[in-house]
Order: sequence, then structure tokens, then C-alpha cells
Amino acid sequence: MAPKTLLVVAGPTGIGKTALAIKLAKHFRTEILSADSRQFYREMHIGTAVPNKEELQMAPHYFIQHKSIQDSYTVGDFERDALKLLDKLFQNHDLVIMVGGSGLYIDAVLYGMDSFPEIDPSIRERLNKELAQNGLEPLQKELVSVDPLYSQKVDMQNPQRILRALEVWRATGKPYSSFLGRKNISRSFNSVIIGVDAPREVVYQRINKRVDAMMAAGLLKEVEELKEFKGLNALQTVGYKELFKYLDGYCSLEHAVEEIKKNTRRFAKRQGTWFRKNTSIKWVPYDLPFHLIVEDVKQELRKLV
Repeated sequence: MAPKTLLVVAGPTGIGKTALAIKLAKHFRTEILSADSRQFYREMHIGTAVPNKEELQMAPHYFIQHKSIQDSYTVGDFERDALKLLDKLFQNHDLVIMVGGSGLYIDAVLYGMDSFPEIDPSIRERLNKELAQNGLEPLQKELVSVDPLYSQKVDMQNPQRILRALEVWRATGKPYSSFLGRKNISRSFNSVIIGVDAPREVVYQRINKRVDAMMAAGLLKEVEELKEFKGLNALQTVGYKELFKYLDGYCSLEHAVEEIKKNTRRFAKRQGTWFRKNTSIKWVPYDLPFHLIVEDVKQELRKLV
């Protein structure tokens, strides 16, 4: 039996990946896995641009709001769960779609996770104390100093990513980046990756409009309702941490909204940098007519035969 195919729709935030994935799922009569780590949590809706009810009804979706912000859910957990689900879906479909902007999660499913040494839990406890007492900036500086390579591609505003890299460094004396890229796992399925592309000014304009739409849809109220949980890892993300600062009296609402836009633009730039490293991606313009995108997908699928 010929291998099945996972069709990945990737690209920066706000580029239109969800709408494209749904159209492709309807065209190929298949189902969708979300690889957007921000959309895993059921308490976070507006600020993560979760597909609305109408979109979810257009095609079956998985890994959308299936966890609580109080749950621990790692990229390794996602890899395991996604592969298990794919085995099931491939029993009924020759092609399944995965969509998202979380490059690390996409790569975990496509290529596997790298192996890391076991870390003494006390090291993470010390790092958490340092974060609570001194804030993120000293830890950011330490990471830049000890692992400049990883600091250039990681989300430097994500405390958990920084703590993870530093605990590996402190435990082994080796930079986190030195453990990356070692594993080359073969999967039982083929993969085709479609990247949705747009000029930077278009991406930034779409991001700014999306943030304004989120605020109009009630993002501030959503964040207010989550304030008591603001220390949880899931909420250390763009759109939430800025509004927590406003609610704590550190800035004006106008400033907080501008910070969301700025940090989202930075996030999109890092996403683009991550995906551009993957030479297997077939890039398509964000405004390319759908029938031409389908032809591009079919052309990539024919290469697998």
C-alpha cells in the first residue's frame, strides 16, 4: 500500500492559513490537525484566533481547545498525540491536513524530537525562582551569552523556552542548540508543506487589523477573566501578557494594544525565519487563487509517486 500523505499549511500569524486549510480539507474531503500551540487551551479563545463555530463545522478539526491552561502539555506530548491520531485518520484518508504557525510543533510531527539529557528538577526550581525575583531580562541576557545560536531563533519573550534552554546549559555545560538536529526519524507517511507568503507590509497590516478586531470582540474581558491565572505558562504569550500589565496598572490600554501589535509583528518575523530554513516548503502567495493553489498541491503530490 502506498504511503499516506500529511499536507502541512504553514506560515506567519494572520496570513490566512485557517481559511486555506478548510478549503483544502473540503476539496480533498479530509480532516485537519491544528499545530498552533496557542489554540490548544479552551480558556483562550479571542486572543489566539481560534477558528469560529462556522469554520469548525466546515471540516473536522483536532487539537483545538482540547486542553486547559492548567494542564502541562509539551511539544513531545503533541508529537505523540498527533502521530497516534494520524494512524487513525489515515485508515480512512489518503491525505490529512495539518495547519499552524508553531514551527517547533510541526517539525516534531514531521521529523521527530531531539534527545535531551535528564535534568535535575532542582535546576528548574532555581530558574523559576530567579524568574520570579528578577524578571525575564537577566535570563534573556544569560541565554544570549551562553547560546547565541538558539537565542537568535527562539521566542525571547517566552519564559518557558528560555528556562528550558538554560536548564540544559546549567545541567550539562553545553548549549541547548548543540542538542538540536541530531535526530532523523523516518515517518510512515509522506509530507508536503505549503507555505503561505506575503510581503512584510501586508503581514504587518493584517496583524494590526486583527488585533483591533480582537479588542472589539472582547479580548480585554477575556483577559480580565483569566487574571488570577496570569502566572501559568500558557498565558505567557502575546495578547495576554500585555493586557495583564494594563490591568496591573503598569501602562495605559492604548499602550498595551500597541505592544500587542508590536510583539505580534515580531512573532510573525520569527515564524518566517523558522520556516524559511526549511527548503522543502513550497511557497505560495497569500492572494493566489484557490484553484492554482490546488494545482500546486497536486503537483507536489505527483512528485511523491
